[in-house]
Amino acid sequence: MNISAEQLYALATEVGHLLKDQGLQLVTAESCTGGWLSKVITDIPGSSHWYERGFVTYTNMAKREMLGVSAETLVRYGAVSEETVREMVKGALKRSHGQVSVGISGIAGPGGATIYKPVGTVCLAWNFKGVIKSITQHFEGDREQVRAQAVRDALQGLLKVCGKQ
Repeated sequence: MNISAEQLYALATEVGHLLKDQGLQLVTAESCTGGWLSKVITDIPGSSHWYERGFVTYTNMAKREMLGVSAETLVRYGAVSEETVREMVKGALKRSHGQVSVGISGIAGPGGATIYKPVGTVCLAWNFKGVIKSITQHFEGDREQVRAQAVRDALQGLLKVCGKQ
C-alpha cells in the first residue's frame, strides 16, 4: 500500500482546519513513526495555530520519562500495545498545553516481531479532552509502508475523534 506525501498533506490540512476551527491544540506522541507524523503536520503552513508539540519516544525509557508510561504497563503489555499508547496520549496531554493527542507505537520491521506481534502491528490512540480511544492495526508492506499507513490512520483517527465523520 503506497501512500503519497500529497495524501498525507491533504489529511493533515483537513485535521488542521478542524482543530483550528474548534480552537484546539494537538500534541503527538510517536514511537515507530519517529516524528513522521509531526513532520507531516508541520509541513502545513500555519500549523503553529493548532499544533502544540510532539514527543518522539522511541525507547521504553523515553516513554516512561517523557510521557509517564508506567514500567508495569511496559513489562506486562509491551511497548506495542493499546495499554501503552493509551498511557502515551494521556501523558502527552498532561505534559503539554494541548486538548487533543494522538499516540503511535508499533513494529515497522524488518525485525522486532514476535509470534503474537508480527511486523506491521501498530497500536494507535487518541485523547480528545480526556476521552481515550485506541485500536490495533495490522499493516502490510515494508518499513516505510507500515509507517506511512500508521501516519495516515493517526490523521484519519483525529478527524473522527474531533467530530468529522
